[in-house]
Amino acid sequence: MQLRFFASLREALNLSQETLELPATVVTVGDVRDCLRARGGIWAAALADGRALRMAFNQELASADTVLTDNGEVAFFPPVTGG
Repeated sequence: MQLRFFASLREALNLSQETLELPATVVTVGDVRDCLRARGGIWAAALADGRALRMAFNQELASADTVLTDNGEVAFFPPVTGG
């Protein structure tokens, strides 16, 4: 699975993208977030449940319940604000 991290999340993790082989138990976008959060440290803080965070699957906004398909891309980014 291709993972992408944007804006302040990319800065916090010091990583813009990663390719990750996910366990078979990871079937939704929310599962990906949980899997990454389980790494602990900055991962747990940056992807914490209470943190405002948007997710996308294959370049479309997604919810935690969005089901993954093979060779997909999951992106994480903070909400966008305008002014």
